[in-house]
Amino acid sequence: MIQDEKTLEQRTPPLQELPPVPPQNETVMLQLLREMREQRLALQAEHHLAASERRVERRWKMFFQGVFFVAPLILGLLYFSFFLSSSGFRWGPFDEVVGVVRIDGQISSSSPSSADKIIPALGKAFAHANVKAVILSIDSPGGAPVESERINNAIASLKKKYDKPVVAVINNLGASAAYLIALHADKIVAGKYSLVGSIGAIMTPWELHRAMGRLNVTQRVYASGKMKSFLNPFTPVSPEMDAKAQQLVGQMGQTFVNELKAARGAALKPGVDYGSGEVWGGLEAKEIGLIDDIGTLDEVAQQSWGLKTYDFGPHQAGIGAFSAQANASVLQLLEHFLAQQRFQLR
Repeated sequence: MIQDEKTLEQRTPPLQELPPVPPQNETVMLQLLREMREQRLALQAEHHLAASERRVERRWKMFFQGVFFVAPLILGLLYFSFFLSSSGFRWGPFDEVVGVVRIDGQISSSSPSSADKIIPALGKAFAHANVKAVILSIDSPGGAPVESERINNAIASLKKKYDKPVVAVINNLGASAAYLIALHADKIVAGKYSLVGSIGAIMTPWELHRAMGRLNVTQRVYASGKMKSFLNPFTPVSPEMDAKAQQLVGQMGQTFVNELKAARGAALKPGVDYGSGEVWGGLEAKEIGLIDDIGTLDEVAQQSWGLKTYDFGPHQAGIGAFSAQANASVLQLLEHFLAQQRFQLR
């Protein structure tokens, strides 16, 4: 047994006597390790790229879900808000404010300053608990006196019901029927460069029969009375019709002057012909008693109540405003062309 062990030791060389690894084998090992490292890095990069692609895919998926499901909801809400805004609805006011009702442009039954639009805006302003006072923001050359009469009656009724102060502020122009509305406020304020007045009445018929006569065309009129065809633009004006027209405008103009004296008699300056139909600048209007003070809308709201303003309209927005304005312009031209027809009984 001992002999066998000695024989084995002789056959197995010691470890230190093993031949060293050749240099070329060491280079192969290093290259192998580098390749393994590069493969690992490449695999990690592929994992990162795949994760990034999955994130992008999820984002696009969420985007298309938003387009197909969320966008219609948002568009519906925007359309609903636009519809409410166009119809004059507004949220608030949530704090104490001064309510502003606008009387802009020609006053007629088909304009934004018609009684049908102004009266609801007045009702909202007076009825809201956070509105402490109402300002009539006026920038109008006037128009139909009956529309102004309806607005005046509404102001009187709302003042009795809600007991809120009303101030008329004339911006660029407050003339004729627009000034008639201002008379029914508790106070009238205008700017230094505002134009105020044009108190009276006017009738502007056309005499188209002269043009028709040049074309050798006439209109035959059958009327139950001599004044039934009053102010027909296609027939000559008789002396009786001419006198009747002047009588009408004289009566309406005097009624306007009487209403002015009833509302502002104590402030009016003696010797001034208020029914002449002329307009005055803001400073002169204050001097002769047509207005109470000089100022602007913002100054009135801050100095009188120290509050911000809240606009009750009437409002128009978007395409509806453009088409409505175009329609109003066309209708104003037609009304101006056929103004005399309003004085006929049908």
